[in-house]
Amino acid sequence: MNAYQYVVLRLVPRVDREEFVNIGVVLHSQDAGFLDAGWEIDEERLRCFAPECDPTTVRAALGRIRAVCHGESGPGLPSFDKPGQRFGWIIAPRSTVIQPGPVHGGITADPTRELERLLDSYVRAGSR
Repeated sequence: MNAYQYVVLRLVPRVDREEFVNIGVVLHSQDAGFLDAGWEIDEERLRCFAPECDPTTVRAALGRIRAVCHGESGPGLPSFDKPGQRFGWIIAPRSTVIQPGPVHGGITADPTRELERLLDSYVRAGSR
């Protein structure tokens, strides 16, 4: 069994109103050497909740988060060697359209499967 931490990624189209919808999850397990992000955007729900948000732009922002998880380098991406440092950057509070929620933890034998379970619980369940 591996300990892990995760955050739910929130779409906050108007920071001043503090309204959000869950759109993704980032899971980090130092024990398993795992850091990855998953997301799902229900475009119909997005149009109802935040018609001003372009799904392409939202996907691009989520893609940057996944790039950070995987340690990719490039313009505008932070340069951290260790997954724990990258997770720390992802979970830092910010006033952007994509924001991390509080950090939670658990244990799992399979971080990839756990990431999917968390997506089902926190993201996909809201789209049903």
